[in-house]
Amino acid sequence: MNGWNDVMNTVTIHTAATDRRTALVAQACRLIETSEAAPTLDELAAQAGMSPFHFHRVFKAETGLTPKAYATAYRARKLREELNAADGTVTDAIYEAGFNSSSRFYETSEQVLGMRAKEYRAGGVGAEIRFAVGQSSLGAILVAQSRRGICAILLGDDPDRLVRDLQDQFPKAMLIGGDGDFEQLVARIVGFIEAPGIGLNLPLDVRGTVFQQRVWQALREIPPGQTVSYTEIAERIGAPKAVRAVAQACAANHIAVAIPCHRVVRRDGNLSGYRWGVDRKRELLRRESKE
Repeated sequence: MNGWNDVMNTVTIHTAATDRRTALVAQACRLIETSEAAPTLDELAAQAGMSPFHFHRVFKAETGLTPKAYATAYRARKLREELNAADGTVTDAIYEAGFNSSSRFYETSEQVLGMRAKEYRAGGVGAEIRFAVGQSSLGAILVAQSRRGICAILLGDDPDRLVRDLQDQFPKAMLIGGDGDFEQLVARIVGFIEAPGIGLNLPLDVRGTVFQQRVWQALREIPPGQTVSYTEIAERIGAPKAVRAVAQACAANHIAVAIPCHRVVRRDGNLSGYRWGVDRKRELLRRESKE
């Protein structure tokens, strides 16, 4: 009987420690979001009563992002909100989003927004996105790339529909047909679809909310040939109750195969919806399982 009590006491202690860790990380997130300037790792760790190394590890385990990446993603979302507002200048938006130096922001603006701030406010006017459409055994494939990296990999049956989808995604950007070198990039991605074992490591221009980026990062950590459930992804990013939101983030992914949302299945192992069709999802998983 004492043994069972010991087990239950251990479980209770573990649960309390987990709850405390989650609360400390949530408190750190609030500090990041409410501070005029992004807190340093040492400041965040001191608030949590941990060493910087331990806090960094705990924060990433809970959120799926490092403290620095979380702060960058949050400020990027805040900046997009400020730029989308009708009032104020671009400079005002930069400071309202928590960037304490406009010159420092402009050095990294393309990493934060995927384009310059004025281009973003104008709905992507002037931003150049190169694209090309190819064919694979799974149908048509469209690959698009901004100056920052791959911003779309779309799959479908109708090439024209894929181009329209890209236009809807970037309504005011300058879409430029890819040259021979770009078509080689498309061929490389097609090659990965046909033989997943060759791997695919490309710079990505990932645009989404803080939560979506946490989900997409967790997806990129799923090894080829393996699947996880939406529930598992929610647990990995420290949001176990956000299963529906995880599914919505997977559905919002515009970068097929490079952000492998096809590796996420229902808890019972059955396939669920896939932006580019369940049949394609099934075939991608079949190919990966054979590698």
